Amino acid sequence: MNTFHSTRGVNDAINGEALRSTALSAKQAIRRGLAEDGGLFVTDALGERTVDVAALVGKSYQEIAAAVLGALLDDFGEDELAQCIAEAYGSQWSDAAITPLKPLGDDYVLELFNGPTCAFKDVALQILPRFMARTTPAGGGAQEKIMILTATSGDTGKAALAGFADAPGTGITVFYPEGKVSEIQQLQMTTQAGSNVNVCAVRGNFDDAQSAVKELFSDTELANELGQKHHVVLSSANSINVGRLVPQVVYYFSAYVQLVERGAITLGDGVEFCVPTGNFGDVLAGYYAKLLGLPVKHLIVASDKNNVLFDFLTTGTYNRQRPFYQTISPSMDILVSSNLERMLYYMADKDPRLIQMLMSDLKEWGAFEVPEPLLAKIRTLFGTGWADENQVREAIHDCWESNNYVIDPHTACGYFVMQRMPRDPAVPRVLLSTASPYKFPRVVDESLGLDASGSDFDCMDTLATATGTTAPKSLRDLEHAQPRFDGAIDIDAMRDAVKDAAAKL
Repeated sequence: MNTFHSTRGVNDAINGEALRSTALSAKQAIRRGLAEDGGLFVTDALGERTVDVAALVGKSYQEIAAAVLGALLDDFGEDELAQCIAEAYGSQWSDAAITPLKPLGDDYVLELFNGPTCAFKDVALQILPRFMARTTPAGGGAQEKIMILTATSGDTGKAALAGFADAPGTGITVFYPEGKVSEIQQLQMTTQAGSNVNVCAVRGNFDDAQSAVKELFSDTELANELGQKHHVVLSSANSINVGRLVPQVVYYFSAYVQLVERGAITLGDGVEFCVPTGNFGDVLAGYYAKLLGLPVKHLIVASDKNNVLFDFLTTGTYNRQRPFYQTISPSMDILVSSNLERMLYYMADKDPRLIQMLMSDLKEWGAFEVPEPLLAKIRTLFGTGWADENQVREAIHDCWESNNYVIDPHTACGYFVMQRMPRDPAVPRVLLSTASPYKFPRVVDESLGLDASGSDFDCMDTLATATGTTAPKSLRDLEHAQPRFDGAIDIDAMRDAVKDAAAKL
């Protein structure tokens, strides 16, 4: 059985035995969310078992998910996984293919936004609550409840709320940066129904909120108080939780199979994926897919003006000590890309000492530098590029004019970068489309030269009329929804907010 441990676990040899952080099963790692030392859960078994891609041709998304997740989460029984998959990928999706692949000029686009909240996060956050429901309390206490604690740059919050709302034995608290998400994203969160949900705006940016959440996870005094008073333990729905990450691996396999089925490639041919990302989870899933045997030739990391990942992948220095820009692609406005830690662990041949040193430097100095041989190894797989605000707008306009296809500003970062990358005619390129353009209708209308003077809902209607597309009902209906959560708190008040939410579970 695959066991999971922290990326920062000690690996000293004493009496011939390796000492690591506590080894957990997949279910235990999912329930816990974040390791006690602040590291992320990984398994050294990743890559030992591969997925037979040929056997997936002709299969449904649900069948592909069973094969991929079965290889990654092997302590879930076959029937357990099948039930989780059936519940997560059913009628709540607007396309039966779940993540359909569509032509985009000479390239392809993988639509990841057909779920209930119209963002790629649905792929993982529809199944994570099902995983969580099948874990058991570490101490066996039947009264133990899970409080999902999540910081969001826009999309994770709503997707997590939709997945966990009224889920038995759980509660969820979401923190988002005040004024730094779109109007539609904010309404999606603040109007969320459910007796176990709590939404708080915080004064600061996403990195501030995410760092505070990580500190709360390592706050032993808080953990003891929540456990003793309320029988509550904390867990995460961010992609720092391995149960949030691994479902995203599935859509890389699905994209590849769809290319095979349409005759664009033959089995074994390499494919290049271009991925807009801020927290590195979406593109990390592609790396996991490669380690599981998928012929991934390159992974292109596309950033917005907060281009900390671009600088790292080109120089080997990760430096968060830089201006933070509020952009028109808010879900990528991130300077601390948490999942980079997992990639570094595997690329560094599973050396927890190096990871511990790098993360310590990041915390103490705001920066770290990887050894040159490690950077060279990383760059054999990962390419990179970034787009500024004007280039994002130009990309939205160009994609519509050239392909009659509407993209949101995050996908536009990827489109811009992909169009400027050298093309190998023998290698298909797939752009991951991360959100519906109707989540950001004002920016899209402005980019297309349409009237954007009214409300976001007026902008939706304008976009629909001009392009012949249809706004998702779940988004259009927000116009008349009543917010349940308002006001904002300071970062240092987040701890009390969590305690208050736990008391109500």
